[in-house]
Amino acid sequence: MSLRRGLHNRHIQLIALGGAIGTGLFYGASDSIGAAGPAVIVSYLVGGVIIYLVMRALGEMSVHNPTSGAFSEYAHDYWGDLAGFVSGWNYWFNYIAVSMAELSVVGIYINYWFPGVPQWVTAAVVLVLITAINLLHVRAYGEFEFWFAIIKVVAILAMIAFGLWIMFFGAGGHPATGISNLWTHGGFMPNGLHGVMTGLVVVMFSFGGVELIGITAGEAEDPQRSIPKAINQVVYRILIFYVGAILVIVSLTPWTKIDGKASPFVQIFDQIGVPGAAAILNVVVLTAAASTYNSGLYSNGRMLFSLAHQGNAPRIFGKVSRHGSPWVGIIASSLVTAAAVVLTAVLPSQAFSYVMSIALIAAFINWGMVVITQLLFRRRMDADAVAALRFRMPGAPVTNWLVLAFMAVIVILMILSGNPAYQIAVAIGPVWLIILIAGWALSRLARRRRDAAQITED
Repeated sequence: MSLRRGLHNRHIQLIALGGAIGTGLFYGASDSIGAAGPAVIVSYLVGGVIIYLVMRALGEMSVHNPTSGAFSEYAHDYWGDLAGFVSGWNYWFNYIAVSMAELSVVGIYINYWFPGVPQWVTAAVVLVLITAINLLHVRAYGEFEFWFAIIKVVAILAMIAFGLWIMFFGAGGHPATGISNLWTHGGFMPNGLHGVMTGLVVVMFSFGGVELIGITAGEAEDPQRSIPKAINQVVYRILIFYVGAILVIVSLTPWTKIDGKASPFVQIFDQIGVPGAAAILNVVVLTAAASTYNSGLYSNGRMLFSLAHQGNAPRIFGKVSRHGSPWVGIIASSLVTAAAVVLTAVLPSQAFSYVMSIALIAAFINWGMVVITQLLFRRRMDADAVAALRFRMPGAPVTNWLVLAFMAVIVILMILSGNPAYQIAVAIGPVWLIILIAGWALSRLARRRRDAAQITED
């Protein structure tokens, strides 16, 4: 059996939007604000441009050849077997880390109401529930994620509107705050350009997930229409939601008071004293974490399915249920993600920072391979074939090199940051690549031995 095309255009757009609006914004924004101050707005704008270029590179290949393996399939076809192996397994590892990051903070949100509940217990409950959802028909997954994403989108828009009202008219007995907090606590850019660039570390993690559009191509009913539309619309929507939400946060309260002990969204409305607003937002941020974990498990199951059919993963991962769900890959990914439950029990206050940093390095490897693969994809075409592409990356190949240079600068900043979580993540990056290359070499050796044994038997 194979995967089924059961995702409509509305599913595709909300899956991508929901996958990118998660813990990186609702919780991780505390770190980026702490690094850049109000100028974190600039960090989000710059990061948004880079992610848009990555998405256009992926979109060009996805529209030309829609497949659930996405960049792993493209790396395999246009770069080589090793690249396909590395790209696929790295993306799987990336979303394992992202999923672990989401699980590591759900307990923090539950502790807002029930401080006595251990964080690892909440993480375990969410893991089991989301795994069960992913074992259903893909359309059921699409519906769940559609409504998860709707909750996040509506909540952010309402929060932005409510925040603007407080800024200009006041609420809950408090006078209007105005926007002076944007510059009265050390200036708009209190930590200079270095702060803006350092803030990009968390910002780029926040944008991770939009590439899920490429994974959905294999199950989209009309990928030639839905993929370009989703990419073009989701990027500016994310910029509106992120920039608008962050603008409200740094305008309502001094950036120096955002301490990271809770979601900054919840903390601000708690400080202002608006009745019920903080509790409602806490429900939303909890939903956001579950939603992003939902997307991560979905993509990991499909990636293992694709790797199995490439011959780059055990064949068992290529099995699908009668509903068309790659159930073996989903369960295996869920079991590995369960490490987050253990990590949350051992390091409840540090788990998110470490896992987020590792996820970002894996994401950079993934994004870098996407733009390089797109360069190689173009090189296989003549001028007429390039002109005939229905959805082209703007400015290629110059923009490809711009993206790669930008990511190199961020990695250097992580090394120089003095943050142990960032530095450990950068150190893990090359080690992980060596492990992947060794894994590929061993898999090729095992395949040759199987082939030789088969010839001998024949």
